[in-house]
Amino acid sequence: MMPTSPSAKLTELLQASGLRLGTSQRRRLDWLADRVGPARLQRPGEAPHRDAGLVIVTEPMSGAGAELFCNALPRDCMVVLPFGENPDFDFLKSKLTEFGTVGPCGAEGPHEMWWGGVGDAETLVADAGETARPRIVSCYQHGCDDLVWPLRQAAESFGLAAHIGPLMSECDDRVLAYEKAEFILQAWELFPEPLLYIEAGALLQAPPLLPAQLDCDVALHRWNRWELSARTLYFGRSDAAKALLLGWLRLAKAHPAVWDGYLLDQAWSLALSRSALDTVWLPRSYHTLHGDPAQPSAVIVHDLPGTSADLGPDPGFASLVRTARRAGRTGGRDALVVMTSHQASGDGVAVILRDIAAADSRVVATTVETTTSAFAADNGGFGRLELMLCAWRDEVDFAREAAASARLRVAEIVPGQPIPHDFFARLDRQDAGAPSLIAHGR
Repeated sequence: MMPTSPSAKLTELLQASGLRLGTSQRRRLDWLADRVGPARLQRPGEAPHRDAGLVIVTEPMSGAGAELFCNALPRDCMVVLPFGENPDFDFLKSKLTEFGTVGPCGAEGPHEMWWGGVGDAETLVADAGETARPRIVSCYQHGCDDLVWPLRQAAESFGLAAHIGPLMSECDDRVLAYEKAEFILQAWELFPEPLLYIEAGALLQAPPLLPAQLDCDVALHRWNRWELSARTLYFGRSDAAKALLLGWLRLAKAHPAVWDGYLLDQAWSLALSRSALDTVWLPRSYHTLHGDPAQPSAVIVHDLPGTSADLGPDPGFASLVRTARRAGRTGGRDALVVMTSHQASGDGVAVILRDIAAADSRVVATTVETTTSAFAADNGGFGRLELMLCAWRDEVDFAREAAASARLRVAEIVPGQPIPHDFFARLDRQDAGAPSLIAHGR
């Protein structure tokens, strides 16, 4: 009898545990299993096996349990959280090094898959000679050629192609967000390689091959673990990567006065909910600031003082998303998953899954799956579904306000509530003046 392949074993494990993954999520899981070993499902209260390679965690842990679990993990072991959108897993995430997030894919895999470990991403990478080498991209204000001379020289010395050019910016002291996004998008359409955008004035001290080695759609850096920076950006050769670029460009053109990191954050959240975006979080070595003690060993050093002031001019501006971004997820104020139908109707529906903090994580996950499956089976005449997870009352209020401003029909559900196959058809028949709350028992 032929031995069972690693991929077949993984399929058996997923089926036995009732886990539903999208195509991009399964691709990442296979990629991890190929590098660190077969996947194992973590049982509540059990310590990780000493030879564990890939550990899948589906149940949240207590504070003490998370500490014991992480302390027992081998350094080359990877941890995957299939329900990464649930805040119940935030504490466990905080004890691990976060490597990436893969977004949902409609009813096929309606969850955010998070992955990380206790080591570093370099333990996963293949031989650099087998990796697609990125093209270095950068733009700067016309007349400031000296600013990018070190970057040109470094790219050439590392044998990397580069596309570095001046812009006639509308602003006297900086390149605007939409100008930067437009420049990167033009390069993405012009060249065949993945792109690594590096802000003008930065030093490139070593070959920046890690993002391409990790085989992702995009790679971003979060300053202080929550604030997206637009100074080091990697875009792979995928439709999902282009979708993020297009979304960022549209937002930047609509809001030219808003700083680029916040616009990138909002574009990332939208792209993650729509396109199963495979995101890798870049380590600090790809976003070191001038004067940092780690500067000598860094890959990219930005010409900034050791402060985050330049990254976020208004520290309170991103307070709504700070907690969620630290945990690598979209959060209750953003849609977890956005699904579109072939229905010609422009009407959309927002389903708010509330009270998730008081519910079992598998019950929450099952309700997400039954809701998205119901929409896929019978959209009830709606052209779009936005599903939001809300743990607290203020998140529910914010979600309802956002949905109302977008002219979406709103329905609230709770974890464990039965979702009939004609759920959305019933909503469509509901009188527009009637209460839009559909809760268990009503």
